[in-house]
Amino acid sequence: IIAVEKGLEMVLWILGAYLVGSLPFGFIVGKLRGVDVRTVGSKNIGATNVYRTVGKKWGLLVFLLDFLKGFIPAIACCMVQGKGDLAVCVGFSCVIGHTLTIFMKFKGGKGVATAFGMLMAIAPLTALGAFAVFALAVWISHYISLGSCLAAAQLAIGIWFFEDILSLQIMMTVLAAFVIFKHRSNIKRLVQGCENKIY
Repeated sequence: IIAVEKGLEMVLWILGAYLVGSLPFGFIVGKLRGVDVRTVGSKNIGATNVYRTVGKKWGLLVFLLDFLKGFIPAIACCMVQGKGDLAVCVGFSCVIGHTLTIFMKFKGGKGVATAFGMLMAIAPLTALGAFAVFALAVWISHYISLGSCLAAAQLAIGIWFFEDILSLQIMMTVLAAFVIFKHRSNIKRLVQGCENKIY
């Protein structure tokens, strides 16, 4: 009975995290401003497309909201259940919810802000390292997509040196590969020289 109750509790944590991650803040903010972000720009509901098509302050707001929907469930799980495999699964579920949201026919953003949020809750030093790579790449190149891909690549490598939770190492490596995969159209445009710069 105890094992069943514990298993049910784990399922509820993971399912709840997925639903929180699924909240399509980019779409909601865009609609409130009279813009369906699915039909403009890159047609993505993430913060970058909102930044470009709705406005800078709205894009930053969406980034913060997407960050928090990864951070809050993961930090809550760490506080209640401890920093371990369940917290990793909860954080990962948030990111999956963002990229494959049930509210948008399983289409969503690219997971960068939400992944950053969950990682700040579980492995803040590693998260800050990836953010430093992102910020430097964007500052030099003016391409958010390039910064995101480089940060994901750095994360996939750095996680094995700076963290000792095996489930976190494996899941963040998979997640980094998934984030890069979600940027495949951006990578194609970067190679062709027609990717949009942030400024």
